Amino acid sequence: MAREKLEPAAEAEATPERSYREQLDFLNPIAQPLASRKLTRKLYKCIRKAAKHKQIRRGVKEVQKFINKGEKGITVLAGDTLPVDVYCHIPIMCEDRSLPYAYVPSKSDLGAAAGSKRPTCVIMIKPHEEYQENYDECLEEVSALPLPL
Repeated sequence: MAREKLEPAAEAEATPERSYREQLDFLNPIAQPLASRKLTRKLYKCIRKAAKHKQIRRGVKEVQKFINKGEKGITVLAGDTLPVDVYCHIPIMCEDRSLPYAYVPSKSDLGAAAGSKRPTCVIMIKPHEEYQENYDECLEEVSALPLPL
């Protein structure tokens, strides 16, 4: 009489992963500067390492609070978040405080990289000595991205 549970393989088939190219179709008009495929992978890897050491800030409210407090780090925003009014002020705050930021194509992938089943639209990665080399590499590449006009 109990409902049957779907096997993990069946669930994976129900929600197929979209490629980077397919995710670009769902971007917001404000998603600039957008991380390349290679940089997106590096950012996800850095987020995974930072999440292990509890060195990330997740969500608009938390990231906004710590940007205002003057915390340093790389801000990663999801490019497929709608409506854009939810987080369109975050890039402006980052520019005012000279913090590097970049957009990645998918909020579900961003949430998964942080170790959550829930999608998230903004994450701030804080520096830590355990993954400093990876962090510095991401920081250099994100800083090199051209800012929107």
